[in-house]
Amino acid sequence: MNKTVLITGTSRGIGFELAQLFANNNYSVLALSRNTNTLQEIQHPNITTFGVDVSNENEIDSVVDYITKNNIQISGLIHNAGKLINKPFEQLSKNDFKEVYQVNVFSVALLTQKIIPFMPQNSHVVTISSMGGVQGSLKFPGLAAYSSSKGAVITLSELLAEEYKEQKIAFNVLALGAVQTEMLEEAFPGYEAPIKPSEMAKYIFDFTTTGNKFYNGKVLEVSSTTP
Repeated sequence: MNKTVLITGTSRGIGFELAQLFANNNYSVLALSRNTNTLQEIQHPNITTFGVDVSNENEIDSVVDYITKNNIQISGLIHNAGKLINKPFEQLSKNDFKEVYQVNVFSVALLTQKIIPFMPQNSHVVTISSMGGVQGSLKFPGLAAYSSSKGAVITLSELLAEEYKEQKIAFNVLALGAVQTEMLEEAFPGYEAPIKPSEMAKYIFDFTTTGNKFYNGKVLEVSSTTP
């Protein structure tokens, strides 16, 4: 029987590449994103797409219903969806902070809560964070909401690793440096990253499938350049 992974933020960039990579390696993929067109066009038999806003609990519940009805066990959960607002700090509204934290922190906590009951021993929860969220790393103006949210999710993962170690569910974080995605363009217009989304997806695939043998509650800095 194919193992199943659930991946958020699969409409573009790293998530889009990741969904295909898992599917091509005989995993069943539950792909969550607001826009499902890009993956639906591929029509891969191993990918089931869900048009879901991860910050909407009712929409998340529809995925949980599907998992329950089909008696699915989730061996890997990859929190890849992200929201970035690039603005000078004094122009950031309470709502800007809310929007960013809703996707980058609250939805990660909510989805994890709802998926854990379907995760057998030796499952792996991987959260995609950013170098900007790592304490002591170089910080960039305009990213106060984004980078602080990415720091929050690191601490959350460290805590969950401790809380679920008896259940043998591993929690790790990959703090990514620059990858040539649309989100990088939003953060650093005109900057060209040395790593393509497909290359980073390959790294994340390998880490998700084997990293929990070696790591739990860890933050790995996956960065060759700054930004």
